[in-house]
Amino acid sequence: MHSMDKRKIPAVKANILWDRFLRTRQLTAELTKGLCAEDQMIQSMPDASPTKWHLAHTNWFFEAFILKPRGICVQPDDQYDFLFNSYYNSLGPQFSRARRHLISRPNLREVWDYRKAVEEALERCWDELDEEALSLFEVGVNHEQQHQELIVTDIKHAFSQNPLAPVITDPKTQHGTFSAPLEWCNFAEGNYLVGTQGGFHFDNEAPQHTVHLQEFRLANRPVTNAEYLAFIADKGYQRPNLWLSEGWAWVQQLKAEAPLYWRKQQGEWAAYTLSGTRLLNVHEPVCHLSYYEANAFATWAGKRLPTEYEWEVAANTLPVDGNFLDVDQLHPSPSKPSSLTLLQMFGDVWEWTQSAYQAYPGFRAEDRAIGEYNGKFMVNQWVLRGGSCATPTGHIRPSYRNFFPVSANWQFSGVRLADECN
Repeated sequence: MHSMDKRKIPAVKANILWDRFLRTRQLTAELTKGLCAEDQMIQSMPDASPTKWHLAHTNWFFEAFILKPRGICVQPDDQYDFLFNSYYNSLGPQFSRARRHLISRPNLREVWDYRKAVEEALERCWDELDEEALSLFEVGVNHEQQHQELIVTDIKHAFSQNPLAPVITDPKTQHGTFSAPLEWCNFAEGNYLVGTQGGFHFDNEAPQHTVHLQEFRLANRPVTNAEYLAFIADKGYQRPNLWLSEGWAWVQQLKAEAPLYWRKQQGEWAAYTLSGTRLLNVHEPVCHLSYYEANAFATWAGKRLPTEYEWEVAANTLPVDGNFLDVDQLHPSPSKPSSLTLLQMFGDVWEWTQSAYQAYPGFRAEDRAIGEYNGKFMVNQWVLRGGSCATPTGHIRPSYRNFFPVSANWQFSGVRLADECN
């Protein structure tokens, strides 16, 4: 986020921002229309949240950061701040994250009424908002897009626990039977600009700065299910020499033998998806890997994971195009024939890097509550890049830094190999 003066934002830009807000809210509604009230209450693990909580929290963000500072309070209960504040300690205490599934009241209808009330209040005061407020408003829109992705990943994890293997989407197209041959793209040694300073971006993407990279090469596509099956067949989950120490302990504790959501059916591997359990398509990018698994696979392949800087330098040469959030898909697709040298850098699966999530040189979190958005998490997290099939279109960019603990595997996370040049 940037420091802003009190100037009014141009009307055209404001209108574009309001239209994007409405389209984002509509997509949230479309994402949840296939879920019943009971679906939207479940929480399968502490790291996930119920859909209903996501709906309320993203709405609370606009009230807390835009409306309340202007003396406008629309929530029907003063406990909403406690229930739906995620981690903004400067704005007050929060309800236990691991127990959000216990928030049966307000009910789902009341949460939707709350969302409508906030939208109406924002519209009434829209012409009075200055550039600083609209900067926060734009953060709120992008924040809701992040939670759209979490709605998908969290409900998938919850549904995967249900023996009925619930279905909420019917893909419009069949998945392909093609995957591009694995090739390598070389990048020269040199000084490169990374990060960003223009357009909307989160604070952790700045300041823009120069890094020096040795010559490296990047695989032209993510690792496929077929390649990961070869890792499994070669006893990849049974060979401690392939794993980091913590990763091997993770394998032993979970008795892991395959990616999350994979299961054997009559001797064949299948995977749970939001369109049901189906036989594994070997041409799709492997997904739902932890960092431990991504790193172990790279070690087995005799390669490594890219640094986040290498990934960004490569991505800066490409259009931001790919298989993003589609309510009729919600699953990675195989690569397609293309004139591009690098395929699927955006969309399909987030790609683990070997970079710890740290501040860029010169980074300073804002003193205001919004400064708690990213900076406070710069410890014990690893960086992923590129977005996934659950990332909304228009949300991602080459400088975008996602981050999760190394054990996280319920996101659509995969792996692209890197190496030194020969």
